Amino acid sequence: MSDPFDSATAIDGQPLSTVEKYGVDQDGNLPFSIPLSLNVQDRDVIRALIHYEDEDERNQYALEALKIGVIALRHVGGQATADLVQREVRGMQQTLDQHNNAVHGQLTATLKEYFDPKDGRFSHRVQGLVAQDGELAQMIKGLIDGENCLFARTMMTHIGTESPLMKQLDPQHSEGLLAVLKRTVELQLAQQRDHMLKEFSLDYKEGALSRLMTELNETHGAMGREFQLKIDTVMKEFSLNEEGSALKRLVDNVDKAQQKICAEFSLDNDQSALKRFKTEVMTVFQAHMESSAQFQEDVKLALQKLVTKREVEAGTPRHGIDFEVALFEILRQQADQLGDLAEHTGARTGQMKGRVVGDVVIELGPESAAPGARIVFEAKERDSYSMDKARAEIEIARKNRRAEIGVFVFSKKTAPDKLRPVARYGSDIFVVWDAEDPATDIHLIAALDIGRGLSVRQSQERESASADFTAIDKAILDIEQRAKNLGEIDSCAKKIVGNAEDIQERVRKDRKELERQIVVLREKVGDLRNAMNTPQ
Repeated sequence: MSDPFDSATAIDGQPLSTVEKYGVDQDGNLPFSIPLSLNVQDRDVIRALIHYEDEDERNQYALEALKIGVIALRHVGGQATADLVQREVRGMQQTLDQHNNAVHGQLTATLKEYFDPKDGRFSHRVQGLVAQDGELAQMIKGLIDGENCLFARTMMTHIGTESPLMKQLDPQHSEGLLAVLKRTVELQLAQQRDHMLKEFSLDYKEGALSRLMTELNETHGAMGREFQLKIDTVMKEFSLNEEGSALKRLVDNVDKAQQKICAEFSLDNDQSALKRFKTEVMTVFQAHMESSAQFQEDVKLALQKLVTKREVEAGTPRHGIDFEVALFEILRQQADQLGDLAEHTGARTGQMKGRVVGDVVIELGPESAAPGARIVFEAKERDSYSMDKARAEIEIARKNRRAEIGVFVFSKKTAPDKLRPVARYGSDIFVVWDAEDPATDIHLIAALDIGRGLSVRQSQERESASADFTAIDKAILDIEQRAKNLGEIDSCAKKIVGNAEDIQERVRKDRKELERQIVVLREKVGDLRNAMNTPQ
């Protein structure tokens, strides 16, 4: 059976369009690749290929098997030996071509060195010899000039009519050079023809053709037996009936892996990975539920205690006093940090006889820009004050405490509706503060900073009417603008209580989603087990 891509078959046995399609030229050179699409129907081949799930690995395995089969067919038909000889001949031809190119290049370089028309050594020497007055011209002139010159006499002696040379060149002379040359050439041609015929005759055992055929038969027989042995070994490795074969071991390992995977994803097996995963998840989930329930109970108890405390304090006479004390503590801390003096004056009369208006007085320290300036704070929690009444009250407080700036502090519970957290009207500042909410302490701090800035401005105005108060005004306006955003802090604080209920709702959703994912995982494992147990 001949190779389907043999040069004679590829060129002579195929139509020209097919030869051009696969890229086979007139010399029989094969293409680098050829597309091939197969629909496998043989059960043994399908059984061998079905174990390769990856398409590239399956195609590579099929190509290796196809290569083994093609080599086997080519060896059976003797094609392997012919290809070997053909490759050796091509290799020898390539070696001879390389040697010929090397010799040609070396010879070209040497000849160029001596015979280059421009700067070759031979050209220079010839120019010196053949010039009009050169050495050769002088010598030839001396030898051939005149009828009785040496050249003329010598020529007559050697090539004259009666000279030995002319006798040897005479065709009629039986012992002449031409007759002897003719006989010698005919004899050599006859000997060479007999020798060539003997070398290519199968009857002559020592001839080149007989030796070649003997070597080919011996090599082909040894290679055939060795290849048959390798094919038998390979067939045993891919046989399921052979214990210990590669295919048998592969099938056993796949069966063991399948059983192990099924066992790991079975909920019936207490030691399986899926069962342990479910147990751990349920343990964590149960602990999370218990922790969430305990957290909710703690939050409820804390809120109940807080509500009870507020209700009790709201009904006692000291509630307003506690509001003033809490206000003084915050202002005292801020004054200590700024180097100012804070004084609780809510229980003492001031400049106005019998009046105790003005609960806290801040006197700016000596290191400030307005030393000695006074800021009075009036706090109201129980009574509901309107803005007009509050402005009248803070004006009295400024006069009673000899203060330039007044700050009226509303309790968040009794503050007028739609009042900003921090607002300023001239020299008076109005603040909304919740003594039980630390987030609103920033309102008091902002009011104190605005009061200090106003005190500095008034002090500078008294000293110099031309002073530049742009920076102070900008700082006051910036504090007022930023104080507007403080209301959002209060609303965020209220959301903390609602977050406990959100946590419980989130736990319920996570538990439901976890149960759904366990059902999906169980279904996928069942589908995988059925697919692996289905016979191919």
